Amino acid sequence: MTAVLPRSAPTSTVAIPAPRTPADDAASDALARVSANAPAVGYERVVHRMVRREFRLLADLARWASADDADRAAELTSHADLLARVLMQHHATERDLLWPALFRSLPGAGQDAAREPISEWSRRAALLDHSLRDLSTVGRQWAVALAPPSRAAFARACASVADAVEAATEAEERDLLPLLARHLPAAEWMAVRRAARNALSGREQMLVLGLALEDACAIDRARLLAGLPRAARTAWRVVGHRTFRAATVRLRGAPPAA
Repeated sequence: MTAVLPRSAPTSTVAIPAPRTPADDAASDALARVSANAPAVGYERVVHRMVRREFRLLADLARWASADDADRAAELTSHADLLARVLMQHHATERDLLWPALFRSLPGAGQDAAREPISEWSRRAALLDHSLRDLSTVGRQWAVALAPPSRAAFARACASVADAVEAATEAEERDLLPLLARHLPAAEWMAVRRAARNALSGREQMLVLGLALEDACAIDRARLLAGLPRAARTAWRVVGHRTFRAATVRLRGAPPAA
């Protein structure tokens, strides 16, 4: 999809940001093949794809924004804060629920082999959560100062987080998601979903749902919508998708990819 120029764009020293990436990363083709029969893997890939895309796009959009545009600073920094909360909440679910469920489901030898990648995931996730908190702090500084240095610091922080997210999710998809596909029973995954906490408001949930659906394949889209409570599906159909589209146009200067 061709992007349009976001408002408040400075001189053309950077490329016009594109609003999306391809639906499936070439590096995870094998996971794409198994996710149809492994709901946990499909869910993980949808979340990973969403945060990789959105943090990278935020870095580009921030570079185009006028530093003293208070409304634009509020839009971008609020989106960064939402993404940070979503990813930290996702990490908490993995740390407290998903990896313990996977570990219980592995055979004895498999448990020994899984200790190192789970430990490495814990290290990366802790570092990334720290960077996400720092990003929210840098965003608040720009929203208050409305100065070029604070705008530039926010753009750099978004780019740094995007790099870290890409590295972390690639390692997770290589080392842990194949184990989920082979060993996590469907009942364990359902128990994880029921126990997972959600601290987002209703409006935030609709926005995140739209972001998750945007690049999802048909199977993952159907699975995401089927997993919602009936009231949430109705809210998405009646008003949520329109709210998401409007919010995306404000943020990117272009409608959603799908």
